[in-house]
Amino acid sequence: MFLTKLSINVRSREFRRDFANIHDLHRTVMSAYPDTDGNIPARQAHGVLWRLDPTHTGYTAYIQSHTNPAWGKLPGDYTTAPAEVRPLQPVLDTITAGRKLSFRLLANATQDTRPVELKGKTRRVAHHQPDDQIGWLIRKGDQHGFVIPTARDGQPDVNPSPVPRMTGRKDDTTVIVDPVRFDGHLIVTDHTAFTQAFTTGIGRAKAYGCGLLSLAPPRNT
Repeated sequence: MFLTKLSINVRSREFRRDFANIHDLHRTVMSAYPDTDGNIPARQAHGVLWRLDPTHTGYTAYIQSHTNPAWGKLPGDYTTAPAEVRPLQPVLDTITAGRKLSFRLLANATQDTRPVELKGKTRRVAHHQPDDQIGWLIRKGDQHGFVIPTARDGQPDVNPSPVPRMTGRKDDTTVIVDPVRFDGHLIVTDHTAFTQAFTTGIGRAKAYGCGLLSLAPPRNT
């Protein structure tokens, strides 16, 4: 597996176009990977997950994949420095049951509801309250082999932060994603399930910048 770091040039016309349309940004990310035979979507075939993180000067894009990317198709002014690509095996080696790690996750934390006007059909809506967002993450932990430990204040050791809505167009369909960013600590409980979540992502909207789980040694708390 590989992790790419792209230092984005926010003055790039092509990036501003992509930033305004999340589907265009998805296509730009996927331009670094070869076409597939069509039986499996290219993003899934190459195991691509990505996230756009704000910085003091603009944005940094992180892209994870099974396939070694080739970033030569990016517009010449899209980044302010050459792409940095490194193997992820050292990170995978840290995944052991009982291990505590700090993490970042941009997630599409949603629930299915049944509005009266839809006559029994479900509608997927985003969680906007921090307690609901943390509850969503804890349930995902039960599914994916991790728990959120308790901080010194007795609350779950994770901080959900609001993120601006991401929108775009795919063919004739409007794309709307209301993500939340989680920063905190987790403890691995199931090596196999957690490794699967790390490699394939957590939650929905993975094509649109959600689901990438970034890990690091625990911070002093």
